[in-house]
This record gives sequence, C-alpha cells and structure tokens, in this order.
Amino acid sequence: MSGAEFGAELLAVAKVVPELRRAVREWLGEVCEPVGGDVELCVTELVGNVIRHVGEGTPVSVRVARVDGARIRVAVSDPDPRALPVLLSATAADESGRGLGLLGALAVRWGVEVEAVGKTVWCELAGPGVPRAVECRRVSVELGSERRAQERASSLQAAR
Repeated sequence: MSGAEFGAELLAVAKVVPELRRAVREWLGEVCEPVGGDVELCVTELVGNVIRHVGEGTPVSVRVARVDGARIRVAVSDPDPRALPVLLSATAADESGRGLGLLGALAVRWGVEVEAVGKTVWCELAGPGVPRAVECRRVSVELGSERRAQERASSLQAAR
C-alpha cells in the first residue's frame, strides 16, 4: 500500500466504478493480494448502494485505510442522512437485496455513522495474514450470536 489512506471525491455514477476499483487495486498493491478483491467488492457495493438508493450523480467520498495495524477499512460518505442501509433476507427468486449480506460475510464488522449532513457507511476487513473466520467469530460472539458466527465462518470458508 502506498500512502496511509486512499481517498477519492467523485460523483456516484456507474461508469466511474471500474476506474475506482482499479485505483483501489493499485493503491493496495501486492501486499494485500489475498484480500484486495474483497476490498474492491466492498467499495463497489457501497458506491452502488449510493447510486441505487440516494441517486445517480450524488457526490461521495471514498476512503480506504489500514486500521489497528491489521484491518482494512472501507468508508463511503454521501450527503443523505435519511437513506440508511437495511440488511435484507433475499430469497433465491429476488433480483436484488444481497449486497449488505455479502458485505457482512466478507467484513469483520460494518456500520453507519450518521452525521449532521450525510452519513458514512463503512466496513472493516481482515488484512493479509489475519484469518477472517476467526475475526468474524470474535466480533459475532461479542454481539451474542455464536450460531451466526459459525454460519459466517462456514460461508467464508466455502467462498474461498
């Protein structure tokens, strides 16, 4: 990773997403090769949610940074504090509604910070050399869901 943080200010439109992924990939470099694709996917999902739920052309701020020495934090800020993300239970027949579930399966944790003007939706992924299943289990146990932790760990192992 070059620099302490990747940052971009842009308008949330579909055509900038591939360029944004490329820029994040270049910033991460080979050091984060094992998790780089997951970071790119989270950036794509969070920006895509702004496009779908706040509106195409909305100004956003995208940040990717290493935190606590081992995690990678992805944060996307937009000016609408009312359009909050909702974790849905999509069925096999649903054409949408899986994004935050996917984000939750990849991330150690995620959340929303509502500000006076706007909000930031963020997630943290385990960095290279940190087993994701262990991290997910620890965070889930703190939240009181041993079964959910096991499900997440299983889904992560199956995805790899």
